[in-house]
Amino acid sequence: MNDSIQQGVNLPQKDYYAPMHTAEHILNQTMVRMFGCPRSKNAHIERKKSKCDYLLTDSPTPEQMTEIEHRVNAIIDQHLPVTVEFMPKEKAGEIVDLSKLPEDASETLRIVHVGDYDVCACIGVHVENTSEIGHFKILSYDYTDGRLRLRFKLTE
Repeated sequence: MNDSIQQGVNLPQKDYYAPMHTAEHILNQTMVRMFGCPRSKNAHIERKKSKCDYLLTDSPTPEQMTEIEHRVNAIIDQHLPVTVEFMPKEKAGEIVDLSKLPEDASETLRIVHVGDYDVCACIGVHVENTSEIGHFKILSYDYTDGRLRLRFKLTE
């Protein structure tokens, strides 16, 4: 990226493990599609295991939890390209939810696409293709007072 574009752009800053962070994108979109909920309320992304919290009106059934895992892995197995584009905040707001954007975010945003499955504003690191992620496995989950906490890992 040339210096004129780089100035004033929120560049990758989060030092997440790229495969896990990209899997989080896929998980978020899967939750949105299955439950109509917002993307994760809180996320803690680490190499060995991660967790995400989702606001849901009801506790998912064990069958739904199995389906989440199945759908995430089905997207990973499509070997989708993960691409980045830069666009003005106003244009980005037409295609992604900017409600979590910090007040001091630049006017040019970094938008990450996971194939045609997911798109969001993000400053994290990502794989170039979902084939680099591995297998998504839900370790445990609990539901309390409208919050679903999912703990997950990646395996070979």
